[in-house]
Amino acid sequence: MLATAVEMSNYSWTHAGRRRPALNRVNLQIAAGERVLICGNSGSGKSTLVAAIAGVLGGEEEGDQVGSLVLRDSSGRQEPAGAAIPVGLVLQDPDSQVIAARVGDDVAFGCENLGLERSEIWRRVRAALPLVGLELPLDHPTAHLSGGQKQRLALAGVIAMRPGIIILDEPTANLDPEGARGVVQAVANVVKHTGATLLVVEHNYDAWLPLVERGLEFADGTLVDDAPVQEIVARRRLSRVPQARPELAQHTPALVADKVIAADQPAHLPARSLQLPEHASTVITGANGAGKTTLLMTLAGLRPLASGKIELTESIRSGQRGPIAKWKSRQLAQRIGYVFQNPEHQFVARTVLEELQVGPKVMGLKVADQRYQELLERLSLAHLASANPFTLSGGEKRRLSVATALIAAPKLVLFDEPTFGQDPHTFGELVSIVRGLVDDGVTVASVTHDKHYRSALGDNHVKLLPGGGEVRG
Repeated sequence: MLATAVEMSNYSWTHAGRRRPALNRVNLQIAAGERVLICGNSGSGKSTLVAAIAGVLGGEEEGDQVGSLVLRDSSGRQEPAGAAIPVGLVLQDPDSQVIAARVGDDVAFGCENLGLERSEIWRRVRAALPLVGLELPLDHPTAHLSGGQKQRLALAGVIAMRPGIIILDEPTANLDPEGARGVVQAVANVVKHTGATLLVVEHNYDAWLPLVERGLEFADGTLVDDAPVQEIVARRRLSRVPQARPELAQHTPALVADKVIAADQPAHLPARSLQLPEHASTVITGANGAGKTTLLMTLAGLRPLASGKIELTESIRSGQRGPIAKWKSRQLAQRIGYVFQNPEHQFVARTVLEELQVGPKVMGLKVADQRYQELLERLSLAHLASANPFTLSGGEKRRLSVATALIAAPKLVLFDEPTFGQDPHTFGELVSIVRGLVDDGVTVASVTHDKHYRSALGDNHVKLLPGGGEVRG
């Protein structure tokens, strides 16, 4: 494999329907074989940058381009991004990248699109899997892979295509620590063996520092710094955040789950038991595939029980009786708030502001306009009030989904990975807001892989063990 260089000259991109450009007059040269970390606050243009280099921003109906962006391979061939020079792109959501039902077919998919001979495709597939540490049978079901394995599978598919540049857009955001380490090691192995140019968009820098050399920092669509990576990372460290308060874990339980099994959960997941102390923050951790999201949705009444029971204190029930899975939508929304792992799963409105107003309307609550504005300002979303929620960056979508639960928070709020995709500033704001909820008497539980979030909000910590059982601390 031979590395590819990138050249951008006064490059700008404005998404359709937006007045402010996502990238504004970017001048940038990335030499063949360089390893670059791309930093910046959420919404600064990082994902737009790598999508532009990968040639997947779309045509004129998707936005307006000014300036030039060209790729140059080792033979000297120079073409606009998105033409014939291949680029490998790995995104942050492992599930969104799985195409086929079997491992071998999934890795082969990109090569098939390149029109390669069948014998060459399968030779590349067999060579790519060991490079990423995924030595599984070619007919192994992709449905049985963990999140970390799915990310390595996506990387294997990229390697098989043999691009001269590999782009990773927050590839470990949804992974447990072990899975994240495995992906980073797989990338290091690939870069060592192929010499490809590497671009990594990431907020959690530490794991990548041994692998990258150069840092690019973006703000409001503009390249504001280009320096050795250690210099940029040093000033972008997480600022002070609240600390967990373990004494709150001794409070009377607001929710008690006893040997809970959801009606449609995978057969390998065991029954789970836990308690959420009232007026405290509980952090739920565990490896990918341990059933954290399944459990959280069951506690929220979004999945019916097959067995076990869930008991709620009267302060949350507010007179409502019967199993929570049988409550009507309005009854549930008035008592339990839920933030999905995928923010788009809960978007229903045309604009960011309207999305924020949906919950109060459903619950029959009156919220002052000033309250909406204050929350949008605090979460760095005010300038996007009239934007379509589906056009936001990943980090902006996450903050909006959290804001919908915060604007009229009921007595119990459940978050599934509330801080993925956040820069140090917005992470600190989100954590402070959630701590404020707890201080106001709301019971909170969060599924997370983030050690900083656990440190700040793990008043009560429940770790789900893969084979069954929970460790409390």
